Amino acid sequence: MSIVPRLSDSFYQEMWDPFKDFQSTLSSLNHNDSAIMNARMDWKETPEAHVFKADLPGLKKEEVKVEIEDDRVLQVSGERNFEKEEKNDKWHRIERRSGKFMRRFRLPENAKLDQVKASMENGVLIVTVPKMEEKKPDVKTIEIAG
Repeated sequence: MSIVPRLSDSFYQEMWDPFKDFQSTLSSLNHNDSAIMNARMDWKETPEAHVFKADLPGLKKEEVKVEIEDDRVLQVSGERNFEKEEKNDKWHRIERRSGKFMRRFRLPENAKLDQVKASMENGVLIVTVPKMEEKKPDVKTIEIAG
């Protein structure tokens, strides 16, 4: 017997959701389409580039779109389609999600937007955004008189 009370489903629905505002801005997507909208992505900065990685198992590169908007926003979107149901199939469990997804990242000023590259291998999308070289300040040594 458990002494921890079971919280109602409504409690979990009312908890803070960091993606709620983002989801509400995508009014073109209905509730069922948002199933995998929060595709997880990593963003790493190296000395040469910003590197984004997303695990998108089961998706082909033709089902994923990578775009750069005018206001320096990297957008990754796509859709995982529902599996076609055959007449004689009997589903016991459906846990893999289907639907549309979208992630957006504002790129820093040092991003070379005209040299962005994307590749996809084994269900992992990698977007590489090269960085501009940092201009090193000119240093002039001043001789001290005296």
